[in-house]
Amino acid sequence: MLEYSVGAPIADTRAPAGEIANRWGDRKFGAKLVNPANRRKHRVIVVGTGLAGGAAGATLAEQGYHVIQFCFQDSPRRAHSVAAQGGINAAKNYRNDGDSVYRLFYDTVKGGDFRSRESNVYRLAEISNQIIDQCVAQGVPFAREYGGLLDTRSFGGVQVQRTFYARGQTGQQLLIGAYQALSRQIDAGSVEMHARTEMLDLVVIDGKARGIVARDLVTGQVQTHLADAVVLATGGYGNLFYLSTNAKGSNASAIWRAHKRGAYLANPCFTQIHPTCIPRSGEHQSKLTLMSESLRNDGRIWVPKEKGDSRPPNQIPEDERDYYLERIYPSFGNLVPRDIASRAAKNQCDAGFGVGPGGLGVYLDFADALERMGRPAIEEKYGNLFDMYAQITAENPYETPMRIYPAIHYTMGGLWVDYDLQTTIPGLFAIGEANFSDHGANRLGASALMQGLADGYFVLPPAINDYLARGGFDEVKPDHPAVTQVESEVEERLTRLLSIDGTRTVDSFHRELGMLMWDHCGMSRNEAGLRKALERIPALRDEFWRSVKVPGTGEQLNQELEKANRVADFLEFGELLLLDAWAREESCGGHFREEHQTPDGEAQRDDENFSYVAAWEYGGKNPVLHKEDLEFTYVHPTQRSYT
Repeated sequence: MLEYSVGAPIADTRAPAGEIANRWGDRKFGAKLVNPANRRKHRVIVVGTGLAGGAAGATLAEQGYHVIQFCFQDSPRRAHSVAAQGGINAAKNYRNDGDSVYRLFYDTVKGGDFRSRESNVYRLAEISNQIIDQCVAQGVPFAREYGGLLDTRSFGGVQVQRTFYARGQTGQQLLIGAYQALSRQIDAGSVEMHARTEMLDLVVIDGKARGIVARDLVTGQVQTHLADAVVLATGGYGNLFYLSTNAKGSNASAIWRAHKRGAYLANPCFTQIHPTCIPRSGEHQSKLTLMSESLRNDGRIWVPKEKGDSRPPNQIPEDERDYYLERIYPSFGNLVPRDIASRAAKNQCDAGFGVGPGGLGVYLDFADALERMGRPAIEEKYGNLFDMYAQITAENPYETPMRIYPAIHYTMGGLWVDYDLQTTIPGLFAIGEANFSDHGANRLGASALMQGLADGYFVLPPAINDYLARGGFDEVKPDHPAVTQVESEVEERLTRLLSIDGTRTVDSFHRELGMLMWDHCGMSRNEAGLRKALERIPALRDEFWRSVKVPGTGEQLNQELEKANRVADFLEFGELLLLDAWAREESCGGHFREEHQTPDGEAQRDDENFSYVAAWEYGGKNPVLHKEDLEFTYVHPTQRSYT
């Protein structure tokens, strides 16, 4: 698929005009409200129970709405947000080191390589301080410094310490806070919780999102759930690449099915490679493990100066080591943004300086920090991360440097949303990693938790109020033709997958697709590779529908059927991602086109031709590209420099 059409540009994002510091306040004041006595008459579906979904469900139910919530895990507490380790950003300036809302806004726009909306990013920075207050009130056990204030540390791409943390398990502790708030509403009967249930399609009636079709993963029963609005908080699509830091269940089906029903997909090629991942160890692996970016606060990254040096790292003298990030980027050193640190590691390994099996690794060394701070201090800050590394690698990181290598982690692309987080389908909202809205072409570390909680606790509720207050919700019966049509399509798809009875496993297709994506649209992309992948995917998709084998039946717990459903969507989604990467002939953030780089190998943007959000409308074999032009009034695009 190398053809696409260009449609009408997107002219209205519903962002208020005026001074940027006043826009969010103006929008909230201008939003219509629903009388508290009328809220219980409305039903809102929330798909997902991570930080964004859990926060949204708890907040909407607390306001009085009847929330119908779904997760495919056995408990909301098992949402993938638990895997976030390092911290959450906020502009509290407790360190008195020059931080501010404006600086957080500036760092985020710059870190995203000037491919995000100013209005959305400023709102995120503004709300960040409220998030910390809310989470402390919920009992989240953030680390504290000697005077009792919350402690902070640095993350990549910034020169202040604004990252609040709870050792190396910040995501887990924040999710427990949201889960407690959600559980309170489940107990009160305001949230109707459906665990082990997966959304398989979206119901659109008279142009509005009015429900979902979902499958009970234990019994196999397919049911339709109807509401006045639908919220997707289903995370990112990193598992498209097979080997990623995402949980194995993470998938793109919810946003892809919504896309096929009319929701635009924005910037799918903006995927993030995390520089601090445990290297792959063989073909047996089905996922990769992230080591928190917070480790780069005290760990130093290096490779031997001599190619192929196979000596144990502790036997390599200091003057024979290349601390390449400190050498190339002296102002930021080991705390450069993720896209830059990842490409730098790849360049070292490609040049023959890599370490470990296959030369696909660099060292993350804590020897200096251990000598300076002592082991007890390192254990207090990073102990659980060191334990995890030792469990996986059988190596003691207190005694020998960790080995790390970049891996697929986060996805900046997602469903296109306006300032109110509403998609191009009225009544369908996307929050957290499921939307594209805040990070541009590269997410700064510790900003995912910030966005998820900002969307769920503070942005979505007034936006939903405004939408529901405007009315126009006729009652929808379960036998409505649009409902039965979607149900029929879902059942036919499941039946078809079960009836193929081919010779190849679902995992074999997923692994081949993932390798194709990683090789040709991973840390770097070029036209020849993108063309090759775009030519291969249709044939691979055809082979999937001829040769996949899904054992068992649909009337039972059937994890192979679950995976087949998701991989079928990945085989379609991946093609659009490749097309988006092929059409964007520039380098920016995590999207590195080899044809477009500076003489010293850095990403080279083309602001004149590509300063826009690519919003794709579903068109089968001929997608339609709608461009939302980006305007920069407060942070003017410049060549990113971290030297």
